[in-house]
Amino acid sequence: MPEFNYAQGRISDSLQFIALEIKEFEEDYLKVSWEEYKADRKLQKLMDRTVENIFTALIELCGTILTQQGIAVESYAQVLSEYSRRLGFSEEEQQVLAKIALQRNRLAHRYLNFRWQSINMFVKNKPLILRLLSKISELPEIK
Repeated sequence: MPEFNYAQGRISDSLQFIALEIKEFEEDYLKVSWEEYKADRKLQKLMDRTVENIFTALIELCGTILTQQGIAVESYAQVLSEYSRRLGFSEEEQQVLAKIALQRNRLAHRYLNFRWQSINMFVKNKPLILRLLSKISELPEIK
């Protein structure tokens, strides 16, 4: 029986989880307006939680890979900027990805004035996030 690699399993699971959460967001919430969001407390919770799940799993995914490579980082923001730097993302892209950590914290800690901004940040930067996930899934050690 092949030996199970904990980090490898976690990486695969995280990639699948993020893909499912993004698909759910696209199908159920992508076209929701500010007015609809503001008027429906349940919808707010669902959208907030879905984007928070994506951000948290992305941070965990990159952190797991960095740890597996023996690289220490001190913050969620540094996890995303350092790993995206290692994958060849531009400095501007690294900064955008690092800001995901701030947006994740806003959602996790329910900063009411900033939740919609966090969701918009996800929508605006979804192509960059998808590119990061694609680069990760293409790595030989991930396959």
